[in-house]
Amino acid sequence: MKRIRKAIFPVAGLGTRFLPATKAMPKEMLTVVDRPVIQHVVDEARAAGIEHFIFVTGRNKGVIEDHFDKQFELEATLERRGKTKELKELQKDLPSAGHSSFTRQQEPLGLGHAVWCARDIVGNEPFALLLPDMLHHGPSCLAGMMDVYNETGGNVVAVNEVPKEQVHQYGIVGVGKRKGNGFKVTSMVEKPKAEEAPSNYSISGRYILQPEIFDLLSEQQAGAGGEIQLTDSMLTLAKSQEFFGYEFQGRIFDCGSKIGFLTANIVYGLERPDLAPELLAEIARANG
Repeated sequence: MKRIRKAIFPVAGLGTRFLPATKAMPKEMLTVVDRPVIQHVVDEARAAGIEHFIFVTGRNKGVIEDHFDKQFELEATLERRGKTKELKELQKDLPSAGHSSFTRQQEPLGLGHAVWCARDIVGNEPFALLLPDMLHHGPSCLAGMMDVYNETGGNVVAVNEVPKEQVHQYGIVGVGKRKGNGFKVTSMVEKPKAEEAPSNYSISGRYILQPEIFDLLSEQQAGAGGEIQLTDSMLTLAKSQEFFGYEFQGRIFDCGSKIGFLTANIVYGLERPDLAPELLAEIARANG
């Protein structure tokens, strides 16, 4: 069984739900407290042992590449001013030289197409896929998925329970026999009606996939919205390879929505000893 070394981060989206804030700034660079959303997700991948970080970008996303690069002038200024703590914080977040790659998705043709754009960088090995909008708060979700992968092989998706009345908003999986920390996925249905859903477990934006998915994506016809849907190729792959689910026990914030983003800022801020007392006081003051 091959080890998971590489992770794909699709960051080419326009972020229209956050306009005008995202007119000139990528949505992935909006900050939750003092770290960009994309940095939180990269931190999760690094904690799981990922060595190579692959970003699928689009137009006006150059600032993401700059964020994961050295800034000599800034570092020199911090060193000259004796700001050792801030300097160390910057340096520890940087991927090692040669361990980050950037490739372009020239057209917004969907998540499946974005994954396919990274095929030559990933090569013939299994990989992780993390959607930056979805912040998984708690222990590294991907690390838990790695445990399942090491027990089962195949493909792994992270899932979480959603209210039955909301299953029509998500990709839903069928729950089969438990194996170690995971369970066999018996079916995958995209946005089913509540009465037709096989469970209330939704796929939460974290995947471990085998490289055969790339050949399927290259032949995949456009689906809903004229986009190449990853789920369609996953369904095809499931005919020949097993899929397993990992139930994430933490909390998930959809930072592509305003409420999810604002809630994440509050929750992450309240975890900071240097911020929590004043933040609580300001919340109490705002509530009158």
